[in-house]
Amino acid sequence: MSGNPNLKENKLKRALYVPFRGFVRTFFPVTYVKTQYKYITHHRCNLKNPTRYTEKLQYLRLFVYPKNDEVSKCASRDGVREYVKEMGLENILIPTYGVFEKFDDIDFDKLPDQFVMKCTHACAFNQIVRDKKNFNKVEARKKFNKWLKTNYGNKTLEKHYSKIKPQIIIEKYIGEIEHLPLEYKIHVFNGVAKSLYVVSGRGEDIRYNNYYIDWTPFDGSQFNGWKKRESGINKPENFDEMVKIAELLAKKFPFVRVDLYDINGKIYFGEMTFTPAKGTLILDDDKCDFEMGEWLDISKYISSR
Repeated sequence: MSGNPNLKENKLKRALYVPFRGFVRTFFPVTYVKTQYKYITHHRCNLKNPTRYTEKLQYLRLFVYPKNDEVSKCASRDGVREYVKEMGLENILIPTYGVFEKFDDIDFDKLPDQFVMKCTHACAFNQIVRDKKNFNKVEARKKFNKWLKTNYGNKTLEKHYSKIKPQIIIEKYIGEIEHLPLEYKIHVFNGVAKSLYVVSGRGEDIRYNNYYIDWTPFDGSQFNGWKKRESGINKPENFDEMVKIAELLAKKFPFVRVDLYDINGKIYFGEMTFTPAKGTLILDDDKCDFEMGEWLDISKYISSR
């Protein structure tokens, strides 16, 4: 299947819009989101009667998730650990070495040779350390100090992140030193797991394989030009347990993606993501946007506005 022809960028439009982006984002957030959605996906964003999966994510992004404190708690790297414990799943949490308000509060001499540093209030603000001897603390300090000062929710207009206190959480490195573990990203719609994608080769030759929840290929849901591993990925023996965990954690929310790992048969929890890629996904097969849209019922939120 060829990639989505809409995967292209109009550089002139971008250049003309960039000087006004901050103003529009601050004072006209709905206009900003609709413009961003149209620019990236090349589809008009219908917020009055959303039918696409990606449109419904925009609705949740703007009008629902910013008002839900439990969403903010579960989007937080430290708050979600409390939630996982409350759900009786403490055994799947990755061990931690502490939560720190400032980079300079960290005593690196007490850390092992491998660990993972993450900001609690954002997506992708993290650093994986595989060998502490080669860890550049000067560069890391600059990076984390900048990240800690960033209001990620304002920057991306995913306001549920803005309620999270910026801190640094340090987790145990899991998996092999040479290779990062596979990530199983399970999409749960109104409490029911319907699809997932598996990330392999992170940090090397990254690939994304999409499946329906019964592990049949869902290639059309591949997004943003990402490539899959042609050899496919075997379904883990404990996958049914993973699905049960994802559905339990997601049951309070209309939509959330639950990320899990399988390390030698043991399941570990990664994170919960409520608006993947801000909902601005360009699917290889546009029909899949409507298919997933049928899975997600947000009618009660629309009718209450």
